[in-house]
Amino acid sequence: ALALGSAALLAAQPAVAQQKLVPAQSEVQFTARQMGVPLEGHFKKFDAQVSFDPAKLATSKIVFTVDTGSATMGSRETDAELPKATWFNVPQFPQATFQSSAIKALGAGKFEVTGKLSIKGMARDVVVPVTLVQNGATTLATGALPLKRLAFKIGENEWADTSMVADDVQVKFKLALTGVGKL
Repeated sequence: ALALGSAALLAAQPAVAQQKLVPAQSEVQFTARQMGVPLEGHFKKFDAQVSFDPAKLATSKIVFTVDTGSATMGSRETDAELPKATWFNVPQFPQATFQSSAIKALGAGKFEVTGKLSIKGMARDVVVPVTLVQNGATTLATGALPLKRLAFKIGENEWADTSMVADDVQVKFKLALTGVGKL
C-alpha cells in the first residue's frame, strides 16, 4: 500500500519534475561509410535535460548534449583521429548540442521534434522523428537522424572528398527516460 501511495504521489506531481536520462540504458550510435563500407561508432558520454508533457507539447523542451571527445569507432587509430581539428575538433568544440524548438504529436507514440543541432560551431535546423514506448517507469525514446557531415565541417581538408568517406551519416539513438507522464 505504501508503494502504491508513493507511486500515486509521484504520478500526481507535474510530469516535468522528475524526468531523468538513464545513461546505462541509453545509447547514441552513428554509421558512416568509408569507401562504401559501413563503419559503426558510438558516443560514450551524453546527457539530456527533458521537460516533456504529452498534454502540453507547446511548453515541452529537450536539450541534448554529446561529448564529442567520447566518440569511438572501436579502433585505436580511428579513435585517435576523431578528436582532431579535421573531424570533431574536441579542444575547440567539446560538445555537440540539440535544442528543441517545437514538438508535434503524430499519434501512436510518434513525435516530430524540430530544433537546432550544433556541431563544431555549425548550427542547422533539423527535424528528428522520435518514437516513445513506455514500460513501467521507463520511457524509451528512439529515432534516427540522417546527417550530412560536411554541413557540420566533420572531415575537412583531404577528408572533404566524399569518394573516400561518404557525406551521409546515420545517427541512431535510444534514450531511456524516467519521470515521463503517461502518453
